Amino acid sequence: MAAIIRRDGVRSFVLFTVGGMGLALPLDGVLEILRPPVLVPIPLGPPGLEGLARRRGAVFPVIGLRRVLGLAGAEEEGTADGGTKAARLLIVRHNGQPVGLLVDRVSGLSAVDEDRIADAGTAPDPSIDADLLAGAILAGDGRDGALILDPGPLVERQFADFGRGGGLAGTADFSAAPQARTAAALRQDEEQLVVLTVAEQEFSLPVAAVREVVPVPEAVTRVPRARPHLLGLMTLRDALLPLVGLRELFGLGAAPDSTADRGLGKVAVLRTAEGLVGVVVEDVREILRVPRGRIDPVPSLMAREAEFEDMDGIARLDGGARLIPVLSAERLFRHGVGHGAGLGGDARGHEGEATVAREAEAEMVEAFVVFRLAGAEYGLPVAAVQEVLRRPDVVTPLPNAPDFVSGVTTLRGAVLPLVALRRLLRLPDGRENADDRCRVVVIAAGAARAGLLVDGMAGIVRIPDGAIESAPVVSQAQHRLIRRIGALESAGERRMILLMDPAELLDMDQLADLLTTV
Repeated sequence: MAAIIRRDGVRSFVLFTVGGMGLALPLDGVLEILRPPVLVPIPLGPPGLEGLARRRGAVFPVIGLRRVLGLAGAEEEGTADGGTKAARLLIVRHNGQPVGLLVDRVSGLSAVDEDRIADAGTAPDPSIDADLLAGAILAGDGRDGALILDPGPLVERQFADFGRGGGLAGTADFSAAPQARTAAALRQDEEQLVVLTVAEQEFSLPVAAVREVVPVPEAVTRVPRARPHLLGLMTLRDALLPLVGLRELFGLGAAPDSTADRGLGKVAVLRTAEGLVGVVVEDVREILRVPRGRIDPVPSLMAREAEFEDMDGIARLDGGARLIPVLSAERLFRHGVGHGAGLGGDARGHEGEATVAREAEAEMVEAFVVFRLAGAEYGLPVAAVQEVLRRPDVVTPLPNAPDFVSGVTTLRGAVLPLVALRRLLRLPDGRENADDRCRVVVIAAGAARAGLLVDGMAGIVRIPDGAIESAPVVSQAQHRLIRRIGALESAGERRMILLMDPAELLDMDQLADLLTTV
């Protein structure tokens, strides 16, 4: 009681309602009151966790008080997911870190006299655990009463390990040395390719030439008197990026509505001698490792023509039934120069832009393969990803395997276990068995290898070190698998990418033991 009474006998509270019940928090314990932002779901958390939010550069968990307090009624006042205009987010601090409490409605601020503040036991409410209460504001003089929540036990009950430090003893480290040796060996006889689609045709580029893949922005700035393939400019982390339409560059016919105008499709950001250039395509489907012996040179009859100068070869897949041209990032924009289709003077006109891009390139960044799962984006280090494949038609069940192992398949003569990430992360079942966009992300470290079943691909994203921070610890299982979060903001778009630890994903026995406690 003494802790909530000021010396002058008056204390200020934030009054709010959840499920039709009047509640209060001491005003000096509330950092901010906000409209609920877009929340990013994070798996393996407690039932009361609504998701993650970002405010003033900090990522923090959001608890839905409806769920925690078991107050499911009075839907007209708001919903636990912040679906009404009245819902608000109260930011408090626990163990030095911010936590958001989602409420139905904030009633206001009130200065309460000491004689109206009572011990919680004098105003019991069977619907709320007394351990979560710090007292009660008594009704009187036409004013309603309210129960005073104690945020400490409330947060502690949800996140026993939140704010208590980072690493876990005995956690495996995905060291760079084995990766480097593996990557060096693979480079001798394999090429890693990013597969793009344009006008329902497949093309590819070496992964080393692709800086990142980002969505096409809704707004693209047009350049007057530009050639048709020069779609305009966009901004990427405060630098200008020229956009080239691959459909228009290759003369594949204009789309009914321009992809860039509708904010659809993907932009593959390429490194070139003229700086960074964005290539607009319809989709980025796969990342493949193709033996160099299956990449044939362009037939000599075609190689003599200027139109094929931008091709490094043709990859033969599926026994030759699938042929994918391999493009050269350096020669791509010379395509059809005799017809005035190259970058030409337009590229030279952006010398300042190239300089800014080169300066940005010098910034310390990490590259991640980003995929989608249950409405959220997840990332894995590019060095840990061998390739990205279509989901196999036939999966062989594996007896006595953990429930998150869908079975096994074969990949180039070797057995590959398939991990259903939705099941592993305890996410709702999706349509991953039927959706053509579903993919298998193959990860490897040394001799260990596994295929992760995901809902779809978002591409390759390079995240500056300054945009990567530690993930809040909402559970020990989550902390082992998701230790970091990439927070990006460009052209008004905000993204939070949950960065997974590939070493933990490859340790099947450890995963099975860890998830028994979830």
